[in-house]
Amino acid sequence: MGAAPADRLGGRRQARVVVLMGCVLALNAADTGVIGAIVHELRSSLHIGNTQVGVLTAAPAAVGAVATVPVGQLTDRVRRVPLLAGSVVLWSVAMVVGGLAESYEWLLASRVALGAVTATAGPTVASLIGDLFPPEERAATYGRILAGELVGVGFGLVAGGNIAAFASWRVSFWFVALLGFVLAVLLWRMLPEPARGARATSGGRGGEELAQRQVGEAGVRPDPRNVLTEDPERMTLPQAARYVLAIRTNVIIILASAMGYFFFAGLRTFAMVFVLERYAVGRGGLSAFVPVVGAAALAGVLIGGRLADRLLRGGKVTARVGVPAAAFAASALLFLPALLTDRALIALPLLTLGAAALAAANPPLDAVRLDVVHFRLWGRAEAIRTIVRMSGEAVAPVLFGWLSGVLGAGRAAGVGLDRVFLLALIPLLANGLLLLRARRAYPRDVASALESERRYARGS
Repeated sequence: MGAAPADRLGGRRQARVVVLMGCVLALNAADTGVIGAIVHELRSSLHIGNTQVGVLTAAPAAVGAVATVPVGQLTDRVRRVPLLAGSVVLWSVAMVVGGLAESYEWLLASRVALGAVTATAGPTVASLIGDLFPPEERAATYGRILAGELVGVGFGLVAGGNIAAFASWRVSFWFVALLGFVLAVLLWRMLPEPARGARATSGGRGGEELAQRQVGEAGVRPDPRNVLTEDPERMTLPQAARYVLAIRTNVIIILASAMGYFFFAGLRTFAMVFVLERYAVGRGGLSAFVPVVGAAALAGVLIGGRLADRLLRGGKVTARVGVPAAAFAASALLFLPALLTDRALIALPLLTLGAAALAAANPPLDAVRLDVVHFRLWGRAEAIRTIVRMSGEAVAPVLFGWLSGVLGAGRAAGVGLDRVFLLALIPLLANGLLLLRARRAYPRDVASALESERRYARGS
């Protein structure tokens, strides 16, 4: 008989943590899903175009990129659960205010406020994962939690579109806000606050996690330039930034993650209107198609993390870098023919498989950041990564919307969008090549992180 779902997630306590943190990411993603689902309603109600719609999703990402700087510092120094729960409450308030908007400027102002609190999710969730779950399961655990992003986007697209159709786009905002208030209460009551470095110092053999053991057994020497010589807890933000940006693998992962989210941000904002106008799929058919894509992406994000961890256990030291490299390349090659055809029966299955491949890249990438950075710097390292990622997310919707108007001038919006999506495949292919370079640096950077942890433990 197969194991129960809670057992596969590491027991009921860890299953609860996975679900709660997955819900945090789902809530953040549901917001952009709702915007993507109500593009028609917003254009009609507020008399705006695709570029202005893009700004509505770009504004939270841009503000979040700036707000991430102090949040990363806070994550490494204060209790993380109250910080996370409080940010969810403020996020929900901003959604309520957005639903009351009587003008585009009002709605945009609420989106700016929203971005100031969405920045909390990345650093706090990353730090909590590192301390709540065994290091040898990091990629798989990240996969389960990141599944929340995909569930949230799908939920926002389906629920937001249908609620807007039967009531109004304002009710779509308020419905998601209500879910946020409920989640904040659950986080406060049910999410445990772990000790700093709980897993980094006790997991595995002699405090070493799986990637570190594999690197040690392979005889990889650390890079002296990346071994800490001072207490990471006392480092200022500029000092921490200089250190984590000197780690080559970390820089490559930051760039690859940002380019992946750049494409995803444009996709989730304009995918529904693109499919409606390009393939002449009705609202009912689209509502049935979104869960299928969501299920495929969910499978991709779960398989990507588990596959990387399994290969790593089998001795493939660079698996957590190699799997996302292959996933990014595969997603671009699957999206390409889908965008070149106007036949829904051909395009939709390919888009589904492409979404699964794109999703599979993220869990191993997120695990790599924990592998190559000292645990006392996880929050600040994630904050730096989030700044770059959210900057890409901020640019993408505006750029996609503006280019769709330029490239599709005088034609249907779907014509301009398909050309924009084709151009956006180039960064996905570049990601595969970029990550191949990280395979050389990754083992030494893991060894350096391990040596840093040993030195810090000795108090040197």
